[in-house]
Amino acid sequence: MADTTIIKVDGNHSPKGKDGQKYLANGRTVSMRLWEKETPGPAKPPVRRDYETVGYAIAGRAELTIEGQTVLLEAANSWVVPKGAEHSYRILEEFTAVEATSPPAEVHGRDKG
Repeated sequence: MADTTIIKVDGNHSPKGKDGQKYLANGRTVSMRLWEKETPGPAKPPVRRDYETVGYAIAGRAELTIEGQTVLLEAANSWVVPKGAEHSYRILEEFTAVEATSPPAEVHGRDKG
């Protein structure tokens, strides 16, 4: 039997992660999160994550460095961070973006560290 569960999340009341991300709707194999009005600052330390991330920039500008290659992210840009790739972000101008992660970042502590 197919899963007929509908999940709706009100972003105004979403739980927040330790890095400021808002956790939005999530399923068994993918989840969404919102980075809202992230402030400019130095690059975040490089990390490797146990999930793939696809993102879409809504407003502002940021630099994404993946395995030594840097790209500029601006409104209407989308990107992919492969599972296990070393990467970091540097916010250049107040930045808002939505990301989807697979498997879900917030499950089993994948978003920690």
